[in-house]
Amino acid sequence: MTARAADRARYDRATAHLDAPVAIVDLEAFDANADDLLRRAGGKPIRVASKSVRCRALLERVLERDGFAGVMSFTLAESLWLARSGFEDVLLAYPSADRARYAELAADPKLASAVTVMIDDPAQLDLIDAARDGGREVVRVCLELDTSLRLLGGRVRVGARRSPLHSPAQVADLARAVVRRPGFQVVGIMAYEGHVAGVGDAVAGRPLRSRAVRLMQGAARRELAERRAAVVRAVRAVVPGLEFVNGGGTGSVQHTAAEDAVTEIAAGSGLYVPRLFDNYTSFRGRPAALFAQPVVRRPGVGVVAVLGGGYPASGAPGADRLPEPYLPEGLRYDSQEGAGEVQTPLLGTPADDLLIGDKVWFRHAKAGELCERFDALHLVEGDAVTATVPTYRGEGHTYL
Repeated sequence: MTARAADRARYDRATAHLDAPVAIVDLEAFDANADDLLRRAGGKPIRVASKSVRCRALLERVLERDGFAGVMSFTLAESLWLARSGFEDVLLAYPSADRARYAELAADPKLASAVTVMIDDPAQLDLIDAARDGGREVVRVCLELDTSLRLLGGRVRVGARRSPLHSPAQVADLARAVVRRPGFQVVGIMAYEGHVAGVGDAVAGRPLRSRAVRLMQGAARRELAERRAAVVRAVRAVVPGLEFVNGGGTGSVQHTAAEDAVTEIAAGSGLYVPRLFDNYTSFRGRPAALFAQPVVRRPGVGVVAVLGGGYPASGAPGADRLPEPYLPEGLRYDSQEGAGEVQTPLLGTPADDLLIGDKVWFRHAKAGELCERFDALHLVEGDAVTATVPTYRGEGHTYL
């Protein structure tokens, strides 16, 4: 029996009392992935990206481990909810235009001390001030650096279109604008190198593309390390008491941690290890989060149909954004139908061994987005479900 077949047997036994659709997290794999992230971080603390987990119980579980510290959130409403739930260090990774929540933040000393918001433009400060509604608490802010690699005099850009702040002078100018403005405090810098951390460099069947990605990423890491260090020096000249410099992501933990200028690493997807993280040379994780759909039809030889399953991930549309039929091994989508809203046909020899009601296990393309489809995660240890915990959705929250 292969390791994957053994996992399938365990998951089927553990969830025999549960009807599919159902979502699980294998705690042994989850904890092993956490250990691997810590190993690669080399002693620097890891801030957990909540969008990649979307489950309070699992955020609490990983933050109980030495080496993990703080949460990186994805909306302001979520940030305030986490702070009210006892999370004491929440960094909002994206600028917000949520005026009502800014009013809450500026009026509550506990929230203002626990939550740091992201900015990259003075207009965002204007919006916050206009939203204060009398609140006088100092708002902690983090400045985001654009990490994109620019070549040929800027005519070629590689990297996400995020912050407009690219040079040390630009970031330092914004820091000075914040320092001059009452009611705000610069406490950190963030720089997410998604073109390194979030792009696989060993795509199966694409050797030339994979080599090109590795060359690009090597150049991007060198350029960013030099520029990030210069940005930190420039900002520290304005804000000597800077508390943190955040960088990285699951795919670049060890590289970012090697930079002296970086004080903490962000990571989250590496806990669940979705399918998009199969194509990396720098690490190998264990799939920890899966969902099962039930077989509801047997249309013919070598074909079954499962209920639903059309859970595409965000990003540029493509086959790599679809969930992966994972267990039993050897199933594939019908190219004419793909993953369906209510029915998904699956082809392959293993289909002939599946009966009505059997579970087919899938891996989502991304990590936390799976939790938007399920209100609970069943935590598996060995071949038993030892706990069932709510996702954000299960607690009545759908932040995006």
